[in-house]
Amino acid sequence: MKNRLPIWFKQDIPDATTRGRMQLLSEFNVHTVCREAKCPNLSFCFKNLKFTFMILGNTCTRNCKFCGVKKTGTVLKTIENRPQHRDSSASDREPSLYIDSDEPYRISQIVKILNLKFVVITSVTRDDLADGGAAQFVKTIESIHRIDKNIKIELLIPDFSGNIANLKAVIDAQPSILAHNIETVRRLCKILRPKADYQTSLDILSQIKQINPVLITKSSLILGLGETEEEIIYTMEDLRASQCDILTLGQYLAPSKNHYPVKEFITIEQFR
Repeated sequence: MKNRLPIWFKQDIPDATTRGRMQLLSEFNVHTVCREAKCPNLSFCFKNLKFTFMILGNTCTRNCKFCGVKKTGTVLKTIENRPQHRDSSASDREPSLYIDSDEPYRISQIVKILNLKFVVITSVTRDDLADGGAAQFVKTIESIHRIDKNIKIELLIPDFSGNIANLKAVIDAQPSILAHNIETVRRLCKILRPKADYQTSLDILSQIKQINPVLITKSSLILGLGETEEEIIYTMEDLRASQCDILTLGQYLAPSKNHYPVKEFITIEQFR
């Protein structure tokens, strides 16, 4: 078939173990970027106890054209301490642009139940919050470390609009790895991420190393958006100049026909 995906994209459908873990997350009203962004690798990851928990609700204040997470075009009033347990069907319909003070605790309980030793935490971008959500990252780390101080935590943070004080608050909470994704090459940034800035992302990674030189930093590039190989190399050089330690590369798949289209499927040989 003309539009058939490459064979290496094939994934198993969710089995009973995966479905059980999805149900557990729903019962605790805990979001993962895996589900909210419609990641096709979800079945494999959930089966192997690999989750990326998503804090600060399930609705983003930015409008990146490649992302499947819910978005809001307007900034709604933030509501502190909204009721912890809501009807799940209502949760699917209503924007979750608020701060749930119980969220860090619920995530820690999932970590405890599943006996996770390495935890990845990300968030939607919350430009409506003065601290960009930094305090919620700190509370989530603290809640998990109350379970076990030896649990390794990787944070994938937004850019906090370049606010260094908010960045420092997260660094001071002592994550094991601190990631911020560059996402795409400089030329495509404003097209794909209208409310983000390529240089701000590089500056965030540089600032992390200035504040804590030994903290491991990480970033990610989505490929297949129309970038050239030369642009990828330039971006790698920019990241290295920002002292980024780890880079992941991934193939873009459009979450829906309304999202930015795939321009190219990168071969396994190209990735290597």
